[in-house]
Amino acid sequence: MLLPNKIRILICTQKIDFRRGMDGLSILVADLFNQNPISDYLFVFRNNYGDKVKVLYWDRNGFVLWYKRLEKGRFKLPPLKDGCFELNLQQLRWLLEGLDFMKIKGHEELYYDKHY
Repeated sequence: MLLPNKIRILICTQKIDFRRGMDGLSILVADLFNQNPISDYLFVFRNNYGDKVKVLYWDRNGFVLWYKRLEKGRFKLPPLKDGCFELNLQQLRWLLEGLDFMKIKGHEELYYDKHY
């Protein structure tokens, strides 16, 4: 599935139990993010070691769960603490590519009114 550029993404900064599946993660969405799990967000979770991430989202009629495990190294993740913060689609791409999305600054998006 292709994601729209305007998708909203929340990342949980605390470690979670990676034995949880879709149902367990959807409960965490309500508890940790204070969000409805079937909202228009992607919810990103990390494990303690930082070599695994899970992404949960609702796609019209069911949950989708992405899981990525690095064979070597760790994801560049924010420090462990309670809470969450929002990132954009480009930052999620950088995170999954192994880049430090907190240090990289992309070009600002420009929006033009089309009055021709």
